[in-house]
Amino acid sequence: MEKETPSKDAIRALQKIKEAEDKAQEIIRKAREKTSSEMIQQAHQEADKMREKFMKEAREKAERRKKELIEKAKKEMELIRKESEEEESLLREKAKSVMSEAVERARDELREFLEKEAL
Repeated sequence: MEKETPSKDAIRALQKIKEAEDKAQEIIRKAREKTSSEMIQQAHQEADKMREKFMKEAREKAERRKKELIEKAKKEMELIRKESEEEESLLREKAKSVMSEAVERARDELREFLEKEAL
């Protein structure tokens, strides 16, 4: 019986070693899966952060551009308004001058007409 005991012990030891190896391989497999999923999750998180960063920068750039365009439009509008006012003023002066001349001509023609009629 003594011979069987060491042999049984050896078999049990080999079985335990096999179980330990299987368990170790399972732990390694799970660790790899966990690491892979964690890496994928981290990659998604980094991608989300980068996307948010770029979106923020794009929004800020768009807002700056919008303000620039509005400011430019206001300046152009002010320039056009001033030009219109100047043109209106010139037209009023011309109209005033032309009206004065027209009134003088009409007065002179009326005077001539009345003088002819008086004769």
